[in-house]
Amino acid sequence: MDITTHERLLIIDFGSQVTQLIARRLRELHVYCEIHPFQNVTDAFLAEFAPKAVILSGGPASVIDADSPRPPATVFDLDVPILGICYGQQVMMEVLGGKVESGHGTAEFGRAFVTPTAARLDLLHGWFANEKEQVWMSHGDHVAKIAPGFEVFGTSPNAPFAVTADTSRHFYAVQFHPEVHHTPNGAKLYENFVRIAGFTGDWTMGAYREQAIETIREQVGQKQVICALSGGVDSSVAAALLHEAIGDQLTCVFVDHGLLRLNEADEVVTMFRDHMNLKVIHADETELFLGELDGVSDPETKRKIIGRLFIDVFQKYANEIDGAEFLAQGTLYPDVIESVSFSGGPSVTIKSHHNVGGLPAKMGLKLVEPLRELFKDEVRALGVELGLPASFIGRHPFPGPGLAIRCPGEITREKLEILRKADAVYIDQIRKHGLYDEIWQAFVAILPVRTVGVMGDGRTYDFACALRAVTSVDGMTADYYPFSHEFLGETATRIINEVQGINRVTYDITSKPPGTIEWE
Repeated sequence: MDITTHERLLIIDFGSQVTQLIARRLRELHVYCEIHPFQNVTDAFLAEFAPKAVILSGGPASVIDADSPRPPATVFDLDVPILGICYGQQVMMEVLGGKVESGHGTAEFGRAFVTPTAARLDLLHGWFANEKEQVWMSHGDHVAKIAPGFEVFGTSPNAPFAVTADTSRHFYAVQFHPEVHHTPNGAKLYENFVRIAGFTGDWTMGAYREQAIETIREQVGQKQVICALSGGVDSSVAAALLHEAIGDQLTCVFVDHGLLRLNEADEVVTMFRDHMNLKVIHADETELFLGELDGVSDPETKRKIIGRLFIDVFQKYANEIDGAEFLAQGTLYPDVIESVSFSGGPSVTIKSHHNVGGLPAKMGLKLVEPLRELFKDEVRALGVELGLPASFIGRHPFPGPGLAIRCPGEITREKLEILRKADAVYIDQIRKHGLYDEIWQAFVAILPVRTVGVMGDGRTYDFACALRAVTSVDGMTADYYPFSHEFLGETATRIINEVQGINRVTYDITSKPPGTIEWE
């Protein structure tokens, strides 16, 4: 995607675990930004990128070490506002003539409170309504002497230079992390910084939509594109965007492996084929998948079988599409970021769509990745722009292996049918109580045990199930959702009454870590 028409902010990454949060805060302010490892930021890169402002991230290194990471000196000659955060503050001070020291009881980890000096700073407009501001600190080293031209505008008990600035050059440096939730007024600080830098907020999904369509048309020309459609947010938005750009040149392949939720295949195919007029191949391969999964109980073996079969099936149908030269994937910006470590080398492979991993090389296709500049919330906003139903845009994540990993032990048709019905009741309950949008992911797992029960005057010996619901920002960590006992009791009663084959309901209150969100 050509983003040269947008005002751009550069985030130089020194390895902080929360650098992505900086970018998300800025995108929420309609500011286009990119994260680049410090080693990749050369003089030539800076000249080409031409940032309107720069942010130096935090990081785990010590500025005192001889081989500690540094930004290029030319960053400070760009004549643009610069904000240094934590390690970014320290490296700014060190490079510009200040001094950083270690130890001496000045480390801070966790919640702290910053109080202002007598002078007021434009970066902190809207702060200190209650004389002090809560922030989140995470530093061992500390600034011992500020660089020439800087003044102190905020202090904390263990950070006498918590906020410093050279206002004549619009250089700002803070020891805390304004991007994290535990700095409640941090978003206001970023809002002030982009205002100081003169950003007009030209990064909108409406503008992105127009630009993406133009780029897709230039890349694809008159060639055919195939897209693996799962019905999830990423593939749905990618398919809708591609269809708007190239129309009938797009063919979507929806692989139905028999492990979907109740009525899911019909809903996905109906929406995209009948309501949006996309070409959709509904590849019903239920017998193939369930046949190969028969008798398999090991979770990793299940995943490998499903992944292998998916690639085989997708390739079979793709081969039937004449002239296909491109494969569309729902790669997002976090996937791109995670593919490069802060030192500039590869760390993990870019996470392509769970269903098409390995296909581009195997099939000799070129990739189209129209969402690779976007975060998940931006993808949802783009979906709104494209007119996708709210029920699809706001869907909870659903794993590629589907119900197979919510069915510990052997997979049988009987268990899948019970699981589908129980899951439908559970999600219906969540929606009826207005809780769906508060929850990151919710589902039922059917347990590989039968339990004794009593219904009417008779004895039952049926399956037990576990309800799971978690809150999360990105799925990396998660907490269980605190349902009321009334909700859980009502839901358990409905499942037992409406789903033949279940006579016991439990609620999973494990967080991640130590547990995972899915059961397998």
